[in-house]
Parts: sequence; structure tokens; C-alpha cells
Amino acid sequence: MPISIAIDGPASSGKGTVARQVAAALDYQHIDSGALYRALAWRARGLGVDWGDGPALAALVPGMALRWERVLGTASLRLHLGGEDVEDLIRTEAIGQGASAVSKLPEVRAALLQLQQDWGRSGGVVMDGRDIGTVVWPDADLKVFLTASVDERAQRRFLEQQRRGVATDFDAVRQELVARDRQDSERAIAPLRQADDARLLDTTSMTPEVAAERVLVWAREALDVS
Repeated sequence: MPISIAIDGPASSGKGTVARQVAAALDYQHIDSGALYRALAWRARGLGVDWGDGPALAALVPGMALRWERVLGTASLRLHLGGEDVEDLIRTEAIGQGASAVSKLPEVRAALLQLQQDWGRSGGVVMDGRDIGTVVWPDADLKVFLTASVDERAQRRFLEQQRRGVATDFDAVRQELVARDRQDSERAIAPLRQADDARLLDTTSMTPEVAAERVLVWAREALDVS
């Protein structure tokens, strides 16, 4: 029977890319939980709601009409908000910082928790984020924690921004990552950490394909005993 796979890790550790490849190989759905917080930050900015106002942010969630639509011929999903494809709009550095800010708030996490849990209830899903194995799916069949050195992650983010035509420099990207790591790890609610029963995978010297294959080996082991 299908299993649930939780992949956590810091920014630019490769969790999104690996999760997509694993989902495609298993013909599972891939869900990027961070996109939900990005979508909320993006929506709040458009409405003039402060990213530190927990109750006001949580009040936006029921009316956001969030849904995922599969990309034809792939296992990847794109997030739609109120009928609009916002996948590209929410991937800026500014919105990423906003997502980190709103994700610290207990009201926001409570508002989005049930939504995430419902998506994974039937299995056949790979979800990546920062608290999937610890909070969202503590009973996931397979938990993986991806990591990589700060310099490697900064290089990945820097090259990604270059591909998107975003003007930046390596030192600035590195500083942003360090700040994001601190914010995610030190937040009081659902901080970024490795679940006790998660498999640790350092992707510093790995290609995404090699990392995904390693996770697939673990996934097939879990399938054999499910």
C-alpha cells in the first residue's frame, strides 16, 4: 500500500528537488509545505496585513481557497490561490523571508496544520518542509532529514537566483541563509530539527539524482514492510 514520506531540512538543502524526484519515481504526489506559508505571506502583503499579526494572518487562511494542481505528465503540483496560479509569485527572496516570519506564529501554524495532515492521510504523498516529520506527520512511514554545508547551500541558492535573472551576490545570499537558519531553528513553535527516527542525508557532495536514489532505497524498504 502507498506510504507517506516526510522530507525535512534547511533552506537549499535539496529537499524540494529530491522530494519531486522521489515522488515522480514512485508515482506519488509531491507537496511543498513551505509553499503554503509563502502563499499566506504573499496574500498578506497584498492585503496590507502585517507579517507579525498572528490572529489576522490566521483569519486569512479559510478564505484563501488553496488547492494544488498537478503539472501534466509529472508528479509535481503547483499551488493555486483563489483560482490563480501563484507558484512563481511566491518564490521570491522577500516572500521567503515573509514565510519564515509568519511560520513562527502559533495561530498560523494551527490554521495550516490540519490542511497538511489531511493531504497526507491516505499515503502516496511526499511532503517536504521543516517540521513534517516532527509535527505534521509524526507517524510518517519514512522520515528523511536533508542537510548540506552553508557554503554549498548558498551556492545553490545563488545559482538559482541567477537562472531567474535576480541580481544578487554570493555573500548576501549566504547571510540570508544564515539568518533564515537561525530564525527557523530558534522559533518557539515547531522549530527546524531532525526527528529522532529520521534518516539523515548530507547532500553537500551529492547531485540531486544521487540523493533521490538514496531516499528511494529507503522508501522501497519501507514499502516492503508496510
